[in-house]
Amino acid sequence: MRTYEVRTYGCQMNVHDSERLRGLLEDAGYVRAPEGDEADVVVFNTCAVRENADNKLYGNLGHLAPVKARKPGMQIAVGGCLAQKDKASITKKAPWVDVVFGTHNIGALPVLLERSRIEQESQVEILESLDVFPSTLPTRRESPYSAWVSVSVGCNNTCTFCIVPALRGREKDRRPGEILAEVEALVGEGVLEVTLLGQNVNSYGVEFGDRYAFSKLLRACGEIDGLERVRFTSPHPRDFTADVIEAMAETPNVMHSLHMPLQSGSDAVLKAMRRSYRRDRYLKIIEDVRAAMPDAAITTDIIVGFPGETEEDFQGTLDVVRQARFAGAFTFQYSKRPGTPAESMDNQVPRDVVQDRYERLVALQDDMAWAENKLVVGRSVEVLVAEGEGRKDAATHRLSGRAADNRLVHFAVPEGVETPRPGDLATVEVTYAAPHHLVADVFGAVRRTRAGDAWQRTLDVPAAAPGVMLGMPTLGAKPLEPSTGGCQVG
Repeated sequence: MRTYEVRTYGCQMNVHDSERLRGLLEDAGYVRAPEGDEADVVVFNTCAVRENADNKLYGNLGHLAPVKARKPGMQIAVGGCLAQKDKASITKKAPWVDVVFGTHNIGALPVLLERSRIEQESQVEILESLDVFPSTLPTRRESPYSAWVSVSVGCNNTCTFCIVPALRGREKDRRPGEILAEVEALVGEGVLEVTLLGQNVNSYGVEFGDRYAFSKLLRACGEIDGLERVRFTSPHPRDFTADVIEAMAETPNVMHSLHMPLQSGSDAVLKAMRRSYRRDRYLKIIEDVRAAMPDAAITTDIIVGFPGETEEDFQGTLDVVRQARFAGAFTFQYSKRPGTPAESMDNQVPRDVVQDRYERLVALQDDMAWAENKLVVGRSVEVLVAEGEGRKDAATHRLSGRAADNRLVHFAVPEGVETPRPGDLATVEVTYAAPHHLVADVFGAVRRTRAGDAWQRTLDVPAAAPGVMLGMPTLGAKPLEPSTGGCQVG
């Protein structure tokens, strides 16, 4: 049997697409390569929104060239947003690549690999529109207890810093019945948490003319027996409406956590970004969410140093951060993204100025997040035990997971208490707060779940580490490296 490895770059949409790529390959008879082994097929699922995305890809391809030369039959495939953008130029720059496919035809990967193997030449197939809705494809999910569920693909926005709409196309919505059927099937397999996913998730329904479709979908998820946590990402402030807030507040299994991209606190910069809302509109949404759900944890994305940003504009961003009291933020230094209108804008901000503003923003946001997290100390929270969330768990003798509001919690399990499994739910009391996580050294109880049973069953299958290099932004995570630009969905 031929082995495979999928290496993923970029946003949560790419992470979910990679689950489908793994499912397609396994459906075609491939098996996942054990960690540390050289795979027979290496697939790069790429991101195109970073300034150095192509350099990173070609650097990795260069490292694989000698590996392929000494390993007969090895194949290399490149897909995702960079493949959609660069098309045939990839095989010109790296002629040892066997397959290039785009964002609209990921289902073609096994056929293209086989065709390349038989014909002994590179295969490049890039479609300009969606062929098959990706959710109909086989999927090899990374978690047995938590799952992504796409409600739409593509985006109708025209943000000047983002190339995603050009590469993923206009928004295409799935029918509600299809989405709910997928959620019910996942719950039947043991999943207890789903995240509804879209480039602009709360504009769902635009294609079939129902502006209340997303709030209806949230409420319908509340009727699914056994589904304990529902999340969604990422909404756009322009389309965030009162009915969604009401659905969040009134549907018990919809979590009181919200990732709402701000990008800038300056109206002038928001206009230059074509964000189609202004700071007062944004702050009103935050106010309404907190009025309906006082315990809500709100996170955001912010870009510093967008072309033309003045010190006054930047102070406006700091002011919004103070007012909004974000529980976490993913902060990015603006960098030119090839193919975007902002790339050629005048008044590019000097790099040293961007760096200074970035450091001031991170310092303020850390203070705000720490203050918000301190409010949770002394409270009991229910944690969905996770695998791989706590890098220091072995050294600290703790486990880790996410509270209902998506805060990262590291907790201790007393001697003599049965250790919770990933997918189980532990009730703990928070004893310490840091800017990016909570610690709970007072243990309450553990509830064993069907999700934990599902995780237990995976121990019977040899596991390999996932090849994800940048996944979905998660609440409380440290800001990304200051030298990069952001890959935001929303």
